[in-house]
Amino acid sequence: MAVPQNKVTKSRRNMRRSHDSLEGSNPNECPNCGELKRPHHVCPSCGHYADREVVAMADEIELDEDAA
Repeated sequence: MAVPQNKVTKSRRNMRRSHDSLEGSNPNECPNCGELKRPHHVCPSCGHYADREVVAMADEIELDEDAA
């Protein structure tokens, strides 16, 4: 079995783990509504991507009560 011959010190263990930390996100501002959104994704608040509407939001859709 693979068993370490010598003890790995806390310093060496922590130096090895120094690259494992999480990085923060990089939010961009939506050009349409100004809310923060993930880069290269559709804006969750207004449904726009690259200055055009891609997803129609729920409050803009008109539904008939008979159809629902």
